[in-house]
Amino acid sequence: MPERDDRPDRKNALSIEDMGPATRAIHLGYDPASHQGALTPPVYMTSTFAFETAEEGADTVAGRRAGYVYGRAKNPTQTLLEQRIASLEGGEAGLATASGMGAISATMWTLLKAGETMVVDHAIYGSAFAFFMEGLTRFGVTVRLVDMTDLAAVEAAVGATRPRLLYFESPSNPGVRILDIASLAAIAHGSGALAVVDNTFASPVLQQPIGLGADLVIHSATKYLGGHGDLLAGVVVGRADQVNAIRGFGLRWTTGATIAPHTAFLLLRGLKTLHLRVRQHCASALTVARFLEGSAKVARVAYPMLDSFAGAGLARRQMAAGGGIVSLEMAGGKAAALRLIDALRMIHCAVSLGDAETLVQHPATMTHASYTDEQRATAGITDALVRFSVGLEEVDDILADIAQALDAV
Repeated sequence: MPERDDRPDRKNALSIEDMGPATRAIHLGYDPASHQGALTPPVYMTSTFAFETAEEGADTVAGRRAGYVYGRAKNPTQTLLEQRIASLEGGEAGLATASGMGAISATMWTLLKAGETMVVDHAIYGSAFAFFMEGLTRFGVTVRLVDMTDLAAVEAAVGATRPRLLYFESPSNPGVRILDIASLAAIAHGSGALAVVDNTFASPVLQQPIGLGADLVIHSATKYLGGHGDLLAGVVVGRADQVNAIRGFGLRWTTGATIAPHTAFLLLRGLKTLHLRVRQHCASALTVARFLEGSAKVARVAYPMLDSFAGAGLARRQMAAGGGIVSLEMAGGKAAALRLIDALRMIHCAVSLGDAETLVQHPATMTHASYTDEQRATAGITDALVRFSVGLEEVDDILADIAQALDAV
């Protein structure tokens, strides 16, 4: 009988890299046989790494030798996570950071310098908006806001400013607007700019922006990738040279937004159920959206797969399903929106999304409070707007809670 080391490499023989995304999220890059049979990948709880010789240390630091130097740049647990998310997004390489804002800031500090311009969609996550408008501008970066659902307006802005990059979300936060990723990437590339897409709302289960032409994809991994509301993390995926530049400059030297080994472990665990969770989020969210459309107290419902949604056709071409976010405007304005939120019993008022729990929040006074009144009006973020992140509870229980809250308005 052959020794274990002489047995064929079963993982390689099965070509995990060529299997479906749900399988890759569970198996890619790890073989228990290489780790004493441990089915779950180990957590490397170390800040630094030792070398056998000074020459080995020098070669590793210089990049002439593969390996690890210091935990601020990378860690073996982190590396496995980065391999899996890059595979799911269809990118060459990935970088995991301590938060979604860590991923955004590390990327922007690496790609932009004083005197350059970025063109940004006018409706994005509030903290990213504040970083661009109040942070980057302090260091000489010009930020041009455009409604990126208007491709002609984007072309005009790009032609006038010759930007370094375009940045946008699709679906966008908080109104789930759908942007044409392929067309926006083509506009960017036509002027020599990069297209950077925040794919947090969709996750790679529903949409892969790199396959549509985007250069870099960013996630708040706190949301669907983690999925349980118990971690903070971010991810950047793209071409290897660009991601390595962000790791070397944006992460190591500028932000230091390093993901903790245990957080990387929790994210690896989250990826294993990502496809199942997102499937249920989508099914329940569509049911909730259709229910809300039937209420006279609701003026408008925004969900990508509703026939009444302005971007439904593009959403169906670009996404596999509509995601877990449902936004609505109450007919009674701000007072009705706040009353709806306060009347909910099971559903919690909280600013995050993608958790197992259904969450609700008031964007104008919470996630997008960093916008001025004028900026919110331009971006369509009204005082009547309410955003639901539909969770994994029984959908009938979600509907019952929303129904009784609507009755109280």
